[in-house]
Amino acid sequence: MSSFSKWLGAGLGFTLGGPIGAAIGFAIGSFVDEFNVEDLTKEKRSYQRRVESKRGSINTQSGDFEMSLLVLASIVIKSDGKIDQRELDYVRSQFLSMYGKQRANNAFKLFKGIVKKDISARQVCIQIREHMSHASRLQLIHFLFGIAKADDFVTQKEVDEIKKIAGYLYINQYDYESIKAMFYDASDNAYKILEITKSVSNDEVKTAYRKMVKKYHPDKLRDLGEEHLKGANEKFQSIQNAYEKIKNERGM
Repeated sequence: MSSFSKWLGAGLGFTLGGPIGAAIGFAIGSFVDEFNVEDLTKEKRSYQRRVESKRGSINTQSGDFEMSLLVLASIVIKSDGKIDQRELDYVRSQFLSMYGKQRANNAFKLFKGIVKKDISARQVCIQIREHMSHASRLQLIHFLFGIAKADDFVTQKEVDEIKKIAGYLYINQYDYESIKAMFYDASDNAYKILEITKSVSNDEVKTAYRKMVKKYHPDKLRDLGEEHLKGANEKFQSIQNAYEKIKNERGM
């Protein structure tokens, strides 16, 4: 359990407390079937000591983003009343690509415990928005749409849940619709991604593009660590592709 304990505490700041910390604690308790009672007791005591030592901390670390992803992903996956294996596989594959095998295995082990707990999306999002930048919160929404789309069919309940989470995270309607459009094929999606309508002028298209480049530039997420830049680059590429599509359509 030592490697798991080291991973769990190394990169955590604000998520050691509050509703996210409670979900983590619950997940650790669910390991009782996998580990012996002595190891479980030591892990829970170690976790509690870290919570007490960092109580009141508002520092955001790489692990905080990771834990926030796990908790919010568990909420979205359960929103349609079932847990689809393809969605679980997507979570695992994303963590493998971001964190490598050992860290991903630890994260998914924790996730399987978290997904068993009923969690208040509102309370979790309040905790996140108090400690996480707007750019990081946008990235969370991007990841959640990726999970919902993993089974090739996004249910209305999943969309409603992500929209509710976005609202709790103080993500406005334009940003939400922009990210959502990145996961759908529709004639006006390029415009939605740039947060404009087809009626705007070419100069307005260019202005919107520059604004979105600034908003979604991967450098805004560098404080979360290199492991989280893959998703940021995907989002940024969606902006580039949308702009190129509009330019080609208009002959700009």
